Parts: sequence; structure tokens; C-alpha cells
Amino acid sequence: MGEFSIWHWLIVLLIVIMIFGTKKLKNMGSDLGQAVRGFKEGMKEADAPAEKTAEPGAAPQTPPPQVTASAKSPVGTRAEQAEDIAFKAK
Repeated sequence: MGEFSIWHWLIVLLIVIMIFGTKKLKNMGSDLGQAVRGFKEGMKEADAPAEKTAEPGAAPQTPPPQVTASAKSPVGTRAEQAEDIAFKAK
């Protein structure tokens, strides 16, 4: 009673085809295939930079320069403002 025979699956397939139609099923299948291909290419691209940096003789990559708080904000933090006021008062 818990098993599905080939006839059960054929009936389910026939109902799905009748509901969605062959054209829509074909479009869904091609969209799914493109999504899987895109995922595989993305995984290959993600692995490629790690392999390139491991090559011998490659120049080491330098991290981007760090931005300090005073360089980010022309006003600065409250502590920096207090220091500026104290310095100007001298």
C-alpha cells in the first residue's frame, strides 16, 4: 500500500503535463539547467582566485590601506574635538 508503481507515476506525470503544459515544463527545465550551470561556474570562479594566489613566484597581495576615523569624518570623534579645543586654547 505504501509503494508507488510505474502506473502511479505515469498518472501523476500525465496530470502535471495537463496542468502546466509541455511548453511551460520545457521552459522550467531549461531555466533550471541554466541556474545549475550558473551555480557551477560561480563555484569555479570562487575557487580560481585561491588557486592563483597559491602559485609560486606570485607577488604577494597587499591589503587595502586602513582609513582612520579622522580621515573619514572631517569633524572627528568627540574625544578628538575635545583635544582640538584644548590645543587651540593653549
